Amino acid sequence: MTTTMFESKSSKLFFSILFDLMGMASYAIPFVGELIDIVWAPIAGYLMTKVYPGQTGKTAGILTTIEELVPGLDIIPTFTLTWIYTYMIKKEKPAAAKDPQVIEVEAI
Repeated sequence: MTTTMFESKSSKLFFSILFDLMGMASYAIPFVGELIDIVWAPIAGYLMTKVYPGQTGKTAGILTTIEELVPGLDIIPTFTLTWIYTYMIKKEKPAAAKDPQVIEVEAI
């Protein structure tokens, strides 16, 4: 998976919902599901840092890992909540929509 998959708002929302559903899937298998969470938790934390780079992703990655490890908290859609925070609360522009960086060069 490359980070280019996660550049647009819509692709981030799609993958956020997908990853949340994967995390909640452990509820389908009682008792065994909690063991699956031990494997999924660090993967989910890593994916969070790839979908949401920067400080937001690092913080959310730690929270996601903890949320997946604590029994009963899988119901929290951490990826989707991070998308809401990023684009609706913080109102961050997608990478492609950000203003281009201007570099000035002095003539010698």
